[in-house]
Amino acid sequence: MTKILVAEDDPLTAAGIGILLDKTNFDVVATVNTGTAALDALASTRPDMLVLDNSMPERSGMDVLRTLRNRGDNRPVILLTGGINDQVSKEAMQLGVNGIVIKSTAPRDLLTCLESVAQGRRWLDQEVMQRAMDLAMSPDTAERDPLEALSGRERAVASLVQRGLRNKEIADELGLTEGTVKVHLHKVFEKLGVRSRTDLILLAQGRDA
Repeated sequence: MTKILVAEDDPLTAAGIGILLDKTNFDVVATVNTGTAALDALASTRPDMLVLDNSMPERSGMDVLRTLRNRGDNRPVILLTGGINDQVSKEAMQLGVNGIVIKSTAPRDLLTCLESVAQGRRWLDQEVMQRAMDLAMSPDTAERDPLEALSGRERAVASLVQRGLRNKEIADELGLTEGTVKVHLHKVFEKLGVRSRTDLILLAQGRDA
């Protein structure tokens, strides 16, 4: 039985993972909702493998992955994400991530990923893998637009954040509710691997430099 630690801040997603892995060769020994809690739980739960949401309070899945590798801890890590940009996926692979699963396809792919990783193989979402290959083969990698992973509406929200507008102003500009703006902004943060409006503005400045 392979012991799994799950770090996921959405209760429904965490519950879904538990249901998916029930009666398999994977035993969820702990479920936490922050990256900090995941690191704190390692000593007491001693998991064989970690499934980490890439967008969590306090510390993201990528933050936990970096910390583990800096400690010399090479136990398998699977990142679970709503979307991931090229820069983040490249860093994750450089850090030796063992799997990347997109949340929308997790019901289909997560168990396959875990089984592959348990057998010593790396498993990446097909789209992520294809983009990584394209990135590696592209001569103009440095000129890629970091916002290319966003939908048109998400890009519009990101652009207005980068201009310094607040959520209410963005809602008025785009004819949306503040709640809808918050949902789009959460997706923008997740896809771009950033955690704040400041990070998003800095990303744009790096692109325009």
